[in-house]
Amino acid sequence: MADTTNQRAEADGRSTRWNAHRARRQTDVLDAAVAAIEEDGPDVGVKQIAERIGLPRSVVYRHFKDRAELDELIRGRIVESLMACLAPALAPGGTVLGAIRGAVGAYLDWIALHPRLHAFLGLGNPAPGAGSEVVAGTKAAIAVQVGALFEAVLKSFGEDSALARSLAVGIVGFVDAAVNDWLTTTPGELGGAEFAEFLTCSIWSVLDGNLRTLGVRLAPDQALSELLGG
Repeated sequence: MADTTNQRAEADGRSTRWNAHRARRQTDVLDAAVAAIEEDGPDVGVKQIAERIGLPRSVVYRHFKDRAELDELIRGRIVESLMACLAPALAPGGTVLGAIRGAVGAYLDWIALHPRLHAFLGLGNPAPGAGSEVVAGTKAAIAVQVGALFEAVLKSFGEDSALARSLAVGIVGFVDAAVNDWLTTTPGELGGAEFAEFLTCSIWSVLDGNLRTLGVRLAPDQALSELLGG
């Protein structure tokens, strides 16, 4: 019995060490992958990633089920960077229009700094990220945060907040589609500042238009603290 217990303990210890080693190796690979994408573009291969950390390609694959899993984990790492940039803008202060402008600016600034990471997510280049649960989940998470803000605004006017989620999902979808189109077809024709203002005005128009159907008049220069009780 004692021998069996010791054997199990040894096996558990080896398993724990392997899991820790695998986690560290995955982190190294993901960091190398993000760096490779930044430098070489969204079509980076596992060979390029492996060379960055001095490993054979076969060893890299040993730590992931397949390339699809590796790509999805890379997207997760990229999304962490994106959300860190967006988080302050999604918990805004200032005026209503200023908050919209700030969120739009934060998103476009991140894309300008990391265009190849954005492409890898499948937002600017649909092929690599088609069907990605990480990308879909990120859009949903952003919509939830925006929806919560809209809900608070509607409640501050004593209105039913049932519209908030649909409004948020629609705006997130619109921004996503508009940004993708701008990046692929019109960046030379419409500058970044002009495009940011177009998005800001469009979001405000959708928000204002829907509120007006409820009989609510929201001033663009109204302080959010007044609406949210802050």
